[in-house]
Amino acid sequence: MKRKWFFTAVPVLDILILFSIISALLSYFYLPLNLFFIELLFCLVCVGVAVVCFWRLRHSIYRYLTQAAKSVENAGSDSLNNFVLPVVTVNSYGEVVWYNESFRRNVLRSGEIYAENQSFLFSKDALRTLDEKGQVSITYRGKRFNVYAYQFSQSVDQKMYFFIDNTFYFELTKKYKETRPCVMFIRVDGLDFILKNAPESRKTEIIGAIERQIETSNDNVGGYFQKISNDEYVMILQKNDYDRILNDKFPVLSKVRELNVGDRTGVTLSIGVGVGGDTLGECVEFARQAIDMALGRGGDQAVIKNKDDFEFFGGVAQTEQSNSKVRARVVAATLAKLIANSDNVLIMGHSYSDMDSFGSAYALYHAVNKMNKPVKIVVNREKSLARSLIDYVTKSDKTDAYLVEPEEAEQLIDRKTLLIITDTHRASFTENKRIYELAPTVVVIDHHRKTVDYIDNALLFYHVPFASSACEMVTELLQYMGNDLVGKVQAEALLAGIMLDTRNFVLRTAQRTFEASAYLRGQGANPVEVKQLFDDSMLTYKIRAEIVSNAHLVNGCAIASCENTGEYARIASSQAADELLSIEGVNASFVMYHTNDGINISARSYGKVNVQIIMEQLGGGGHQTMAAAQLKCHQFDEAKKELIEAISKIKSLQSRQV
Repeated sequence: MKRKWFFTAVPVLDILILFSIISALLSYFYLPLNLFFIELLFCLVCVGVAVVCFWRLRHSIYRYLTQAAKSVENAGSDSLNNFVLPVVTVNSYGEVVWYNESFRRNVLRSGEIYAENQSFLFSKDALRTLDEKGQVSITYRGKRFNVYAYQFSQSVDQKMYFFIDNTFYFELTKKYKETRPCVMFIRVDGLDFILKNAPESRKTEIIGAIERQIETSNDNVGGYFQKISNDEYVMILQKNDYDRILNDKFPVLSKVRELNVGDRTGVTLSIGVGVGGDTLGECVEFARQAIDMALGRGGDQAVIKNKDDFEFFGGVAQTEQSNSKVRARVVAATLAKLIANSDNVLIMGHSYSDMDSFGSAYALYHAVNKMNKPVKIVVNREKSLARSLIDYVTKSDKTDAYLVEPEEAEQLIDRKTLLIITDTHRASFTENKRIYELAPTVVVIDHHRKTVDYIDNALLFYHVPFASSACEMVTELLQYMGNDLVGKVQAEALLAGIMLDTRNFVLRTAQRTFEASAYLRGQGANPVEVKQLFDDSMLTYKIRAEIVSNAHLVNGCAIASCENTGEYARIASSQAADELLSIEGVNASFVMYHTNDGINISARSYGKVNVQIIMEQLGGGGHQTMAAAQLKCHQFDEAKKELIEAISKIKSLQSRQV
């Protein structure tokens, strides 16, 4: 608000006016009428004097600033009034008291703003920044200004603002950012499988339909688009064109997914985008990393890579399995060579090892032992969920000397030690991260969907996200590494891992899964004996039943908690999560249970809900149908709230992307 100069500018006159008004009123009641008119006249004179003083005060301020400008001129600069930069002065109340001709011409452009509050120029945040930093950037009437504040001496409570018009440079910077290069690799997932057994004429038709859909989806986007192989394309575009694709959540994913070419359906794409690189070459490298991540997570998604992080879109379709075993043969030969060139071998799975983790590790141990190399399995037996399998194999071998605790394994590492990590590709999920950090040579064998914090320095990174289990992958490798590497006990350990991760051949199974199982059966694996490894104790059964009975539905997801804190809680929770899927209307299940570090969540689904990306929101990971996470909180209510928020967020994203 404008200051009421009439009543506050001159305190002496304020007192005189008040005194004359009171005197006039008293005269009207207690003195003759002629004296009253005298008093009234005196009052009007005081008001007139106040008005004149007010007018003179404003002109005094102008003269003061003009003198200040002249003093600057005497120091060797132009006067403020003719200064090339726009300048405005405000008082302690934020009211404009003076501005020069440049301000009128380049900022205001028309009109006068004397005594106006500075809020028409500056927001509250801008004023706060000016006070703290002495400068701020603002936009006024379509122009961009950098404003610098100058405080007069303490005796003069006024501020002066200098304006620098940087609209040209702002627009130039904006255009530079919008035209930065982005690189996008687009790959058709499993094209060989899609074209399998199709006539040659139909193959051309199918490929043409896919390419037309990709091109149509990018019609409104400029840039360079080129096919670089039978199933891969590259697109180089500007940042502003990429932003339009990003805002639409990569619509080409859903459009290609819905494509129906005769009897060929279920076509999906993997997209890797490189943005934010200093050079075009760096963007290409980012895009390569992004497409590798997309393929490592099962395809049917777009992955964006910049200098700092990854971002994911899509991933709603089931992974299509490949029947090619060429890579398995190459990896098997490479692994055999690495084992032969090492002095000793350590094999380590993930923490809280299950039958897939330990079964694959045990089979590899036996193979390395057959190759006459010192080998140990790193496992924490107290925390393992595969105790029945560990007891079974050690009883069959009549020794457990090849099992070593994580702390002891650190002492076995030297400069030619080979570390094989199975059933995980995240260092933080291994039995002991310190062992990974000390090992000079690392091999990773895993089937989980790839996460951002994967082990990126492995000499051999064998990652097959469409495999049912690590045991399936190891079974394939051992067939190519030599003869007689898999005996009856090893075959049963591998079959136990496959049965665990496929839930007795219900989920994530394909031709290669059954081929691996048939091979193990031929090596002497007895399904009855393997099934007995999954037998539960009575206590585990009771805990599981209690968890299932206390579950409730939230958006088609069953959520339950395990109040028991004993050693069987983890096993019972995982089993309860599996059992909850058999209830009508349940598309996914989540079971929470206590640990020393917080609350763990076991997540399961039949594929309609991607539990892996839900668990990733909570810091975990896993498969599309089987995942887990660990929360730092210790209250079920708090954990449940975080879980429901993650479910709602992912379902909302998927509903917009599908």
